[in-house]
Amino acid sequence: MVDQSKPLPISRRTLLKAGTRLMGVSTLSGWLGSFPLPLMVPGGNSAIAAELPARGTDLTPNQALQKLLDGNQRFVQRQRQNPHQDFSRLKEVAQDQKPFAAILSCADSRVTPEIIFDQGIGDLFVVRGAGNLATPQGIASQEFGALILGARVLMVLGHSRCGAVKAALGGGDLPGLMDELVEAIKPAVEDAKNQPGDRLDNAIKMNVQRQVRKLAISPVLASLVEQGQLKLVGGYYNLDTGEVKVIG
Repeated sequence: MVDQSKPLPISRRTLLKAGTRLMGVSTLSGWLGSFPLPLMVPGGNSAIAAELPARGTDLTPNQALQKLLDGNQRFVQRQRQNPHQDFSRLKEVAQDQKPFAAILSCADSRVTPEIIFDQGIGDLFVVRGAGNLATPQGIASQEFGALILGARVLMVLGHSRCGAVKAALGGGDLPGLMDELVEAIKPAVEDAKNQPGDRLDNAIKMNVQRQVRKLAISPVLASLVEQGQLKLVGGYYNLDTGEVKVIG
């Protein structure tokens, strides 16, 4: 888990770029309907912000995380409630969405956030890609999910026996653009090489932690964290048991 007590080193140039992006954020209103947007001006080690609009959930970041974990426990214990999965929910969120949580997940077909967290339509803002990498596009998507839609917790979700991480461990040339994917994961493999225990599991968890740190560098997400509006965490999904554990 990211140490949220330490200020993030953000340069003036980065802040100016972030401010420019935020000035243009009103153009996104056409995507999801008209709603008030927060005015956010990062500065130094603090952030000056107008009161965030009534977007998303009334849950605190800690409550949002607990809601995810409670849903996962229902899944593990075979007590799923399958909330928000009927046609009335479809109609309810057709014009607007207010997810309480955002997930950066691996694209693995066995990792299905809405199912393993026992949530439904409009509850989770999910970005998926092999190796659950925080790419520039993925970070931008999560900035949108947190700042505009109001998600209160953002979890990077890795999983056991991840094929992308296994490929990075194995080395060798891969066809197409898969080599680029592997290269992006190799720093996590290097971080984990001297750790005791299973090499693959260690690399998977280190990769999750690296992606959390990359998200934390975003001025948009960092400001939300500093304001107490967002929590950044890593998660590890066990394919055999179905359980998700928070990792730090």
